[in-house]
Amino acid sequence: MRFKSLAGRQFIHGSYDALLNSWPVDYVEIDVITSYGKTHIITAGDSQNQPLLLFHGTADNSAMMWIYNILDLSKSFFVIAIDAIGGSGKSEPNEEYDKNFDQVQWIDEILNSLNIHKANICGVSYGAYLSYYYTLKRPNVIHRAVCLAGRIPTTQLEVISKMIRAFLPEALFPTERNCQKLLRKLCGSNYIVFEQNTDLMKHWYYLLKYFNNKSMMQHKIKIINDEDIATIRAKTLFLIGEHDLLSNYPKAIQKLDKNQIQYKIIADTGHAINHERAERVNKEISQFILTVER
Repeated sequence: MRFKSLAGRQFIHGSYDALLNSWPVDYVEIDVITSYGKTHIITAGDSQNQPLLLFHGTADNSAMMWIYNILDLSKSFFVIAIDAIGGSGKSEPNEEYDKNFDQVQWIDEILNSLNIHKANICGVSYGAYLSYYYTLKRPNVIHRAVCLAGRIPTTQLEVISKMIRAFLPEALFPTERNCQKLLRKLCGSNYIVFEQNTDLMKHWYYLLKYFNNKSMMQHKIKIINDEDIATIRAKTLFLIGEHDLLSNYPKAIQKLDKNQIQYKIIADTGHAINHERAERVNKEISQFILTVER
């Protein structure tokens, strides 16, 4: 079960809609049928602009993830924000998702249904992994990739240990107080962008309390070698918060340096980089995709 109760599902989807209604742009919600179930997508911007695929993190969804980015990004791109199948958004997995989920085929099917053959891609945290991994697997499809609050792990132990350090013990006891404590633990000094937004904080609390993270277990992070990393070097940018417990640690930065992957460390910023420093992140994304030449 994706949600711990029917009431919890209703709380999450109700607050999802409240957040989406606060987006300061016109948008369209679309459901795409894939081999793994129904994938919910939000599009914004001129469809004649370059497509930009957006992928949120593990327990998040598109409505909350891009609330501070959608206005700027939709001015330059045809934005396609995707709710991960199995996640807390409005996508609905089927039995095939549990049995044979394939990340690349899933994204292939989404793009095929939208008749998109060339795109840019950007993601946060787990979405950052999806962004560089799909770029690796489909180099002729992806023009540029921007990875926010991401790293390229060397082992599964590295992935799990950093998650435990970042989210426990607060996530085990999802009270409103622990929700606030976890938020401040994950963020830099600009956590106020969450706390001043009542709808956003309420949604964050509902996710911690009612969403079953095990439903995202099919979205496994695959370990890639240095030869594969070399193939995405010219088209990939990492943006990492100075205080990000999940992506800014010596081994992760050494991996990027060793493979000559372009990255920038954003000062006084944590894991919620695109919320905490939305204006800076929006600018970096647009500049890298539209003006950087290799």
